[in-house]
Amino acid sequence: MTKRALVTGGSGEIGRSICLALGEAGLEVIVHGCTHGDRAEAVAQSIRDKGGKAESVCFDVTDCDRTGRALETLQTAGTIQVLVNNAGIYDDVPLAGMRHEQWTRVIDVSLNGFFNVTQPLLLPMIRTRWGRIVTITSVSGLTGNRGQVNYAAAKAGLHGATKALALELASRHITVNAVAPGIISTPATSVLFDREQIDQLVPMKRAGTTEEVAGLVAYLVSDAAAYVSGQIISVNGAQA
Repeated sequence: MTKRALVTGGSGEIGRSICLALGEAGLEVIVHGCTHGDRAEAVAQSIRDKGGKAESVCFDVTDCDRTGRALETLQTAGTIQVLVNNAGIYDDVPLAGMRHEQWTRVIDVSLNGFFNVTQPLLLPMIRTRWGRIVTITSVSGLTGNRGQVNYAAAKAGLHGATKALALELASRHITVNAVAPGIISTPATSVLFDREQIDQLVPMKRAGTTEEVAGLVAYLVSDAAAYVSGQIISVNGAQA
């Protein structure tokens, strides 16, 4: 039976590559979007155009009740056994000048969103005695970064959650891992980092690609990665 995978933030650049990679791996992909439902559906259509199975869904991961209802509806068609928590935002400013809503919104989407999506899927996943949970975090959660105290705090919190949840689910044959990208080539990072900055920060002297992140995720959700759990794996070109 085809396994079903939900990718939150699937309408974004990294999310899109993850969805396409999972579709190519033969999974039925549920592409999540929040404010860009049209983009999520376009990603789903791209998977269907290649002969895969996909659908799109829209809800705000910070809204616990709405998220729960959406997940309940989705699972009437079958258990979601693969979850990729990719939804996240950033709002960079030094902490001394950070507004309260800049702190809470970033934490809410990344950290509370992780709970709101993951928790309702656990018991159904446990009943199947097979599952894969991968959370996309950031190198900022490992090393910190100026102007990203909120973002780094959210991602570091996800690292702790990943390790703890991996212990809780290990006996149920469910793996839980995090992928922490460094500088990845997207329209957003092209604004934040110029060529000279990338050369200084990244030993490989280039930004990574969304496909390189997606390739690692595809491995982690596969049967080949059954003994890999509780890990925070960086995709960062040897960046310290």
